[in-house]
Amino acid sequence: MRKVFISRILPDEVYPLLEGLEVVRRDQTHPLSHEEMCAALRDYDAVMCTLGDQFSAEVFAEVPQPRCKILANFGVGYNHIDVAAAQAAGLVVTNTPGAVTDATADIAMTLMLMSTRRAGEGERLVRTDRWEGWHPTQMLGLHLTGKAVGIVGMGRIGQAIARRCHYGFGMSVKYFGRGPKELSFDATYYDDLYALAAQVDVLVTAVPGSPQTHHIIDAAVLEAMQPHAHLINIARGDVVDEEALIAALRAGTIGGAGLDVYEFEPRVPQVLRDLDNVVLLPHLGTATDEVRVDMGRMMVENVQAFLRGETPPNPV
Repeated sequence: MRKVFISRILPDEVYPLLEGLEVVRRDQTHPLSHEEMCAALRDYDAVMCTLGDQFSAEVFAEVPQPRCKILANFGVGYNHIDVAAAQAAGLVVTNTPGAVTDATADIAMTLMLMSTRRAGEGERLVRTDRWEGWHPTQMLGLHLTGKAVGIVGMGRIGQAIARRCHYGFGMSVKYFGRGPKELSFDATYYDDLYALAAQVDVLVTAVPGSPQTHHIIDAAVLEAMQPHAHLINIARGDVVDEEALIAALRAGTIGGAGLDVYEFEPRVPQVLRDLDNVVLLPHLGTATDEVRVDMGRMMVENVQAFLRGETPPNPV
């Protein structure tokens, strides 16, 4: 019987789908240690891993002939896995695209509204009993309807965000990426990120984490943004230079920010937590029952197909 290792707690609905396999569950919520990753590669035919399980080149170097032949990632992002090193060691890497698209786009809209309308700041005001009642100039924010949104990365999630902005809020859509795309809605392509940043009221990151996108939002991009503009990051934490963002927020260079991910998560700098002009969420992008179950199903389908000798539905 094939032996499968699961690195984290999964929704209960996922486990019955693994019938017919010998499954070892690690019912923990924190990432695998280096030793646990090496043991997983040595002792199992398939490993189901997720964000934070840092399967680096060093891990594969320590286990040059792994028993494991597939790393099935729970999530669409896989920058915690050195895919080239995994493939060189004879492993297939899979992920779970599609299932996460709408939920992540919804969180982008949540952050856009919370940041531009100062919702987090307002809730803190009420919770700390400091609200003195309504008046005509209280906590004035940015009206989102009819504004310009800039999408950095027009893949599945970027397009889902753009559709919500265009059809739901009448926003003009501008985007930056590897090239122009055929889209079902009006959108303007920019091949210059700085030019895009200077033209929009809200700038949203929707790129995968990779060496090419590391700190793609840096001090220069933040400086190019308009003083009232807001930055939203639902991609990976390190696509934004966190230190530069903190400096921009403290100086009022930009109007505000909404973050669901962080450069060194789960560590969030105290100075960032102390700022009122930033909304901070705990990586809620796919955090719904339905989506997490769908992600689990996709992960299991990848493993089951591979172990049957078939090509997994979602290789990276």
